[in-house]
Amino acid sequence: MHTVQVLNQLVENHQIIAYLIIFVGLIIEGEVVVITAGVLSYLGALDFWISLSFILAGGMVKTFGGYYLGGFLHKKYNHHRFFKYLEKRVFYFIPRFEQKPFWSIFISKFIIGVNYLVIIFSGYSKISLRTFLKAEIFSTIIWAPILLSLGFFFSQTALSLSKEIGRFSLLIFIFLFIFLFFDKLIASFYRIFEFLKNTNIINEKENE
Repeated sequence: MHTVQVLNQLVENHQIIAYLIIFVGLIIEGEVVVITAGVLSYLGALDFWISLSFILAGGMVKTFGGYYLGGFLHKKYNHHRFFKYLEKRVFYFIPRFEQKPFWSIFISKFIIGVNYLVIIFSGYSKISLRTFLKAEIFSTIIWAPILLSLGFFFSQTALSLSKEIGRFSLLIFIFLFIFLFFDKLIASFYRIFEFLKNTNIINEKENE
């Protein structure tokens, strides 16, 4: 029977690769990478502060890269139908993006699968770089430690139930699934709230 010490040993022997995966993973994905880093940090396989540094660095590359990619695409492919789709998706999740760009960008960090779209769309729609960076930096500073700590909690809870690597991994997977489910649920409630709010504002303007 293999325990989590096997996982610890494996990651400790390839720490540089693990940190690089965290960095690249942040550019491509986000939530699962950060929570996994938190799990491994609690086990002692990774250092919490070094992990956080790579997470923040990857987040900043994603922030700048996505924004300038959006600006570049606006210049080259302004009338491409993909951007009509992109705009539709962003407004679907965040209906008041145009009215409240700062809070829309900030909130998008906490909605799985939406932040990447919002980053590119911010550059594409030429949102003020200052407003964009403030929202992205403030949200990342809050988002990263919260998810790392959540990984700590998942790891601690799973470890208290089983130290066998198979069961431990299964428990972490279940916790991740529950987290993703609740994130989607909360995002749906937020979208409905924003949609109703936006509809009320439009109706008020039409009645003036």
